[in-house]
Amino acid sequence: MSGSISTRLAKDTVIVSPISNRPLTLRTPVTLGVVLIVLVVLLTAVWISGTVWGAVRNDSTSGMFWVMLGAGAPLLIAVLAGVIAYLTLSVKAFNLNRRQSNFIDSVTHELKSPIASLKLYLQTMTRHDVSVEQQKEFHLIMLEDVERLDSLINHLLDVARVDRGGEAYEACDLSLDTVLSKCAQGACVRYKLPPETVRVKCPPILVHAPVIQIEILFRNLIDNAIKYGGSPPKVELTAVCAASGDITVSVLDNGTGIPANLRRKVFGRFVRLGSELERSQQGTGLGLYLVRNITHAMGGRINIQDGHWDVSTESADNSQSATSEADTPGTAPQSCQQGTRIDVTLPNGKLAEPKTPPDSPPPDDAPDAAEK
Repeated sequence: MSGSISTRLAKDTVIVSPISNRPLTLRTPVTLGVVLIVLVVLLTAVWISGTVWGAVRNDSTSGMFWVMLGAGAPLLIAVLAGVIAYLTLSVKAFNLNRRQSNFIDSVTHELKSPIASLKLYLQTMTRHDVSVEQQKEFHLIMLEDVERLDSLINHLLDVARVDRGGEAYEACDLSLDTVLSKCAQGACVRYKLPPETVRVKCPPILVHAPVIQIEILFRNLIDNAIKYGGSPPKVELTAVCAASGDITVSVLDNGTGIPANLRRKVFGRFVRLGSELERSQQGTGLGLYLVRNITHAMGGRINIQDGHWDVSTESADNSQSATSEADTPGTAPQSCQQGTRIDVTLPNGKLAEPKTPPDSPPPDDAPDAAEK
């Protein structure tokens, strides 16, 4: 009986082969592309050599070989260029697919964490008797989770708006120091940091730009500097206005820095350095992508380089021993702490004219004082 049942199951069962979990790599397309490039180069060399050999012979067919050489050589070179371009596009598509996978993992985590927290606190308040104090604490925590979700959704909407393009934003004269201070205060509130975490050094500068784009630009720059800064983070914003009207805003953090070979990549879409499973910072890999696109849309430019914090200057007000060592002759200067500095240069800026107080009438006794 058992044998017949096993036989019937064996006939009716469809065996599904397991899905391979082996990760995709660039080894196969790169190897194939290199082989094709080598073959095309060899074919081009052999064909050109044979055609030239036939063309240099002084017979009736030499003219035909010259025509073949002039027409075929550009075609073979075009084929070679096409193979190289195809290999380059394949590598870029593979990297984009990998970054999109990291982005999905990141967004899934960013969505799941606050939703799970909200669900937990709501279930606790529904199933158990909670005191008024605990209810207030739960409400504050749930409000933070909702704000976190709102920030993520706004971030994604900003990216969609920038990618879509074509939207005309009304530009106006903005006070740059006011915008930077507002973005700095908002970042400190979001990350629960003291106000002195982000220092702003900006003279009275007016920039002619859309409000939405300026706020998105500097909000993402400050957020990036805080997230990837040191522990505790320190951020310094410095603005300079040139005589030509160009405004350069430097954002300096106290992080570990970015390797020189990866500085161009961090401005790409979905780019986050490292593995998504080993990350301790929140994010989607779209902040610097927004910064780059908005800067270019406004006709500006962006540069990233190593930054340096003067440790002796930072600790001079809090450490008397450092001062005494600095006064001692022959003492070596203190080292500098390295960070990352991002310079954003925008056009259409100018220094604000200082406000002059209205002329006040001279006092009544001024003529009498002059006569005395």
